[in-house]
Amino acid sequence: MQARLTLLTLLIFSSISLTHAQRYGTAVGLRFGNSNQYRTVGLTAQQRITKQVSIEAILQSDFKLNTTFTALVEKHHPIISKRFNYYYGAGASFGVEESFVKDEETKQILHTYGNSTAGIDLIGGLELTVLNTVISLDYKPNINLVGREDFYRGQMGISARMVLVKSKEQKKKQRQRKKAKNKSKKVPLNEQINAIFQKKN
Repeated sequence: MQARLTLLTLLIFSSISLTHAQRYGTAVGLRFGNSNQYRTVGLTAQQRITKQVSIEAILQSDFKLNTTFTALVEKHHPIISKRFNYYYGAGASFGVEESFVKDEETKQILHTYGNSTAGIDLIGGLELTVLNTVISLDYKPNINLVGREDFYRGQMGISARMVLVKSKEQKKKQRQRKKAKNKSKKVPLNEQINAIFQKKN
């Protein structure tokens, strides 16, 4: 229910504020995660690397028994405009987590913590860029490979990131670097003329 209300709020907000929105190149902020096992607060950073592809790094913790780092590659697709989109992606995660082992004979659950874990993460969500802020709602499943008994854990997340570098600024810098690179490769006219005469001689 809470996720549906958040989604509805994002849709309404986007229809009202779309003219003030700004695409981002680099954005950093906070992510609040919620799963069946625990709730986390973390740092999230996104970097746009192409028009529709970004990379995201998430460091999150419940400040008790669970701390993880996740790196993701994400593909974005516009819904209403380029500033309101859905995205999906995949990546890897590492961390220290608690684990629950069920003993079928004694009907007891053995709880352990301090387990070094590694796994594969998927992500899918909605994202709105408005008033120099990126707001997103996502679902992030984790498939455990090492260190934890339960194979699968899912987590809902809400993120708010501040835009540090706008998309236009990032593209401008890329064009300037490309121009400078091409300029350094370009042979001056007098050297070209000298080269022609040297060949004739």
